[in-house]
Formats: sequence, C-alpha cells, structure tokens
Amino acid sequence: MVQRQLPNPVELLELMKFKKPELDGRKRRLEGALTIDDLRLIAKRRTPKAAFDYTDGAAEGELSLTRARQAFQDVEFHPGILRPAPTVDTSVEILGGPSALPFGIAPTGFTRLMQTEGEVAGAGAAAAAGIPFTLSTLGTTSIEGVKAANPHGRNWFQLYVMRDREISYELTRRAAVAGFDTLQFTVDTPVAGARLRDKRNGFSIPPQLTLGTIINAIPRPWWWFDFLTTPKLEFASLSTTGGTVGELLDAAMDPTISYDDLAVIRDIWPGKIVIKGVQNIEDSVRLRDAGVDGIVLSNHGGRQLDRAPIPFHLLPEVRKAVGDDFTVMIDTGIMNGADIVAAVALGADFTLIGRAYLYGLMAGGRQGVDRTIAILRSEIERTMRLLGVSSLAELEPGHVTQLTRLVPVNRAAAEAHAR
Repeated sequence: MVQRQLPNPVELLELMKFKKPELDGRKRRLEGALTIDDLRLIAKRRTPKAAFDYTDGAAEGELSLTRARQAFQDVEFHPGILRPAPTVDTSVEILGGPSALPFGIAPTGFTRLMQTEGEVAGAGAAAAAGIPFTLSTLGTTSIEGVKAANPHGRNWFQLYVMRDREISYELTRRAAVAGFDTLQFTVDTPVAGARLRDKRNGFSIPPQLTLGTIINAIPRPWWWFDFLTTPKLEFASLSTTGGTVGELLDAAMDPTISYDDLAVIRDIWPGKIVIKGVQNIEDSVRLRDAGVDGIVLSNHGGRQLDRAPIPFHLLPEVRKAVGDDFTVMIDTGIMNGADIVAAVALGADFTLIGRAYLYGLMAGGRQGVDRTIAILRSEIERTMRLLGVSSLAELEPGHVTQLTRLVPVNRAAAEAHAR
C-alpha cells in the first residue's frame, strides 16, 4: 500500500510556480505564437478581411501557392549522427555583403494597408536582425523613408518597368543615391494576375466602404483607428490611386518589357542586379550568360500565373545548369525555417520571405516582424543541429529528398525539356 499524508503547504509551493501574468496584450499574443501559422491566425483575427485576403490570397484557384507550400512540406531530411553541432553559424555572404541569416524580407506592395507601420517596421526589424530588406516599387514608404528606418543595414529595391519608363528610371536613380546596394528587376508581371479574393471583397486603393466592410470592421476598431489617424498612404511610384489592385497594376505595368529594358536599367544602376521571377532553366542560363549578378526563382508568391512552376522544384536543376558560382535565390511558399534549410541544401544561396513577414506585421507591427524573424531563426538553428551541421556551407543535396505528388504524365518529355 502507498503511504498517504496530508499535503505540506511548503512542499506544494516548491512544486507550483505561478507564471507572472503579462499585462501587455501585444507582447502576450506574440509570445504565444510559436510558428508562422500561429502569426497568420492572429493576423486574420486582427485585420479586416479585404486587407488580410490581399496578403493571404493568390491568383485564380491559388494552385501555385498551395503547390509551393506543399513542396516544402514534402521534404524528407537525412540527418547525420554523432556529428556534434553545439553552435551553428547561420550567416551568409550574399551579393557582395553579409546577412546574419539565409533569408531577407521580400518586396511587398501596399504594405501600410496591412498594418500602419508598414515598411518602416520591416526595415527596422531587418536592421536589428542583420538581414536585407527589400522595398517594392509599389511600397507605401518612400525610398528615403526606408533608408531612414534602416540607415546602416542593407536595403534592396524591387523595380517594375512601367509604361512611363521615366518613372522607373527616376526610382532607380533615387535608390542608388540612397545607398541601396541591390536591384531586383522583376519580370513576371507584364499584367496583373487574376486575384479573385480582391475582386470578391471589392478591395481597392483607397479602401471603399460598403456595408460588408463596415460590419467586418466592427470587431477590429484598432485597425481602423490606426488607418485613420496616421499619415495618408503614399506610394513609391504612383502619383494617383483609385481602383482595384489589378487595375492599378495593369495601368502601370508594361507587357512589352524586354532585354532592351534590362540593358537600360543596368546602365543606370551602379550596384548588384538580380532578375526576379525566373521560372525555367533556359532563362536562368540565358540571364547568367547575360552577365546579371543573380536570379530569384519565383512565381510571385502564386499571385500571377496560376499553375506556374514550383520554384523549390526547379531549384536543383537550375543550380546544376548555371553552376556553383552564380547567385540563385528563391521565394514563394516559405513558412518555416526548415523550408529555408532545405532550399540552401539544394543549392539556394539565399531566400526571401513575403507573407511570413506580413503575417507578423499584421499580428503586431514591428514587434510582430521581430517575432517572425525570431521564429524562423530558431527553426533554422534547430534544424541544422538536428541534421548535424554547424554552418550553412555544410548543407548539401544529400541532406534532402524532394518527395513529389506532381509527376508529369510524359516523364520523358519533361526530362528532355529540363535538359
């Protein structure tokens, strides 16, 4: 028989430690977010539907985004054993400069509509973490404003070539004067993709009030208070606004952009230039031979051509085709630090996060972006330790198997195309 006794209050106090309550609501909810998916759920609760769906959604049936995320989930890691990695080095050299982590913040448009701190929060968080921040042509903070928020860190600029070429040329010159070191020349947006969530929500710039938006806003007064009591939205390239996002893009973008435009921009831009939106092996090789500094394998987060190639699936063959000395970056679908580790193992020099950053921004402003970076950093470090590697340079294709659910019907034809 087990001997029983009355509980000793002193012993109970030793066993039970009550957690001090956190009175700061923002800090409390962000500390409770353990994954990017957790931040996404907080963001969804706190942001009006139209603004959240603009961030969360993709084109048409959203197959490109779903497949990109699934591709990262369909990864099998192969850890080494008895290879101690008590500390890990997550730093990289990318495009002539350092980054403390193998990812940077991707360009996102209309960012202050997601949360009023917008690009200033992203640039400040990037500066604190020692990673690059990318400002979009359609950003809602000026080039000079981002420089002020990240005066000593690495700022990159994403460029659309617009119908009025002089607008694009002037933006390029301003970014150079402000000390931005890398230009992302974006090529996958000759016209806007069909972003059906935006159309169904009636999402426009500036936001148009309807009975539905008012009802949706009632439980989110903090968003509207921030929106209405902070400076008017300003765009890096648009002097006038009005209409849906798709209409704005179609009015600004030019479907006739070509290698001739790339040549003009290269003459203007003094820093590194990478081509964003590359989606096949042939273009990757051609751009390498054209002398650009690198490429970003991307289908624009699934927001342009639905059923587009999956960047993560393209990565190994592109790396093989362009060789080891050419910079290859990747975005689209990254929701976990393990996704980033897998991409580096299969040949990516660097990765970019878009939605993951915006989920943190919507969940808690600058602190939310800091939380996004902290979550990804922790996942990267833990995955590396479990794989038995101490630095990113030790990652190799043997650490990863890409499992696939999408197999071409005519495999021979697909393999011939890849060659």
